[in-house]
Amino acid sequence: MKNFLALLCSAILALAFVACSDDDSFTSSPSHLLTFSQDTVRLDTVFSKVPTPTKSFWVYNRSGDGIRCSNIRLANGNQTGFRVNVDGSYLGASSGYQINDLEIRKNDSIRVFVELTSPANNQEKPTLLQDDLLFSLESGAQQKVNLRAFTWDAEMHTDWVITENTTINTSIPIIVYGGLTVAEGVTLTLSEGTTIYFHADAEFNVYGQLVAQGSPEKNVVLRGDRIDNMFDYLPYDNVSGQWPGIHFHEKSYDNELNYVDIHSARDAIVCDSSDVSRLKLALYNSVVHNNEGYGLKTIHSVVDVRNCQITNALGDCVSVCGGVCLLQHCTIGQFYPFSANRGVALRFSNFNDKGVYPLYDFQCVNTLVTGYADDVIMGEADETAPYTYKFDHCVLRTPAIEDAERIIGVTWEDPEKTDSVGTKHFALIDTDNLRYDFRLDSLSLAIGAANKEEALEYDRLGVKRDDEPDVGCYEYVKQE
Repeated sequence: MKNFLALLCSAILALAFVACSDDDSFTSSPSHLLTFSQDTVRLDTVFSKVPTPTKSFWVYNRSGDGIRCSNIRLANGNQTGFRVNVDGSYLGASSGYQINDLEIRKNDSIRVFVELTSPANNQEKPTLLQDDLLFSLESGAQQKVNLRAFTWDAEMHTDWVITENTTINTSIPIIVYGGLTVAEGVTLTLSEGTTIYFHADAEFNVYGQLVAQGSPEKNVVLRGDRIDNMFDYLPYDNVSGQWPGIHFHEKSYDNELNYVDIHSARDAIVCDSSDVSRLKLALYNSVVHNNEGYGLKTIHSVVDVRNCQITNALGDCVSVCGGVCLLQHCTIGQFYPFSANRGVALRFSNFNDKGVYPLYDFQCVNTLVTGYADDVIMGEADETAPYTYKFDHCVLRTPAIEDAERIIGVTWEDPEKTDSVGTKHFALIDTDNLRYDFRLDSLSLAIGAANKEEALEYDRLGVKRDDEPDVGCYEYVKQE
């Protein structure tokens, strides 16, 4: 029995020795190579001098033997701005941008992390920047993973305050950190093609006057500063709540936004209570889309909104509390995808939790108001204050009511008879990939339903309306 136990122990020790020896064996054959989870690391388009988010990839040893990397280094050293961490070792200045003698045992793997802070490229357009991460094996073989990004020079501002009349006319991106403020008594003018990228903490506060004059071909764009992707299919630009939005304060008047694209903010546009004998905001030919709070929120203000798309908000797409408001040839759609607890498409009232605000005149003309819910319109009144409204030749997703003085030529969208979720009006509602095209589809009830006497000559895209104009900000164009 003792001899059997001795033999058994010897066999176990021998097997363990063989296993250890096998695990500890390293190949010098040039045919034994590493395998990479990807041969190219793409960091999308990035701003020069701004650190990128981290990306990573895996290095596998599936060769059957251990592999020693005699050297891992960046081909261009410190010239391109790439930063690499290999299995916990940083390729930086202290290491000469390389590491030596790294072992990867058979069937094992290591993870590599890549970041970039690119130098300025002194070009107006994004420029390709690339480097190679070189793996030199003990066998003499060399392998590489390509690192690449398009880098874009930008003008950067922190806690930017406009204290004198200023016109911005540039195709170079502008990045704002901390906030952008237009001082009282001062006008900031944004010319066509201007794009301002706001960091997550950067609110646009207007105490003076903002004039943004885009064009159908070159909108003024106000958006968040993340230009990378959350997932492969999802740019951060398609995710709501990327920046705070625009706030027009009490003494700000005569603001005009024409051909402006405002998207992926928290509260995109907020108008504070003001003197209702003066125009607060003219919003024309613009898009306000995909916001984590309100799309357009006005309190006791005079607001003129024409040919605008205001869509997808966690709060209300449009909320009007008191004052004077015209919505003419607008498309208001509530298809916010990130929460079922979304607000309505359109809310109009003469009070809120801070008090009563007379609604002197609210008019909705040639406007399409729809969304997922069976009823996407909410009117709320305090009987002690004026509450004046009119809907003229609109398409409304709400239960029909009879009111000959205030409801004129309205087309009621009945979910049971037309569209159970309100999407058939539009060319594309793709919630899986967060892609939307609010131009009219041939099935829309809005086609030919507008009041021609109140029709604007051109739609938001500059298309001339025909003799039977369509409701909403887009005139239907048959696709060939």
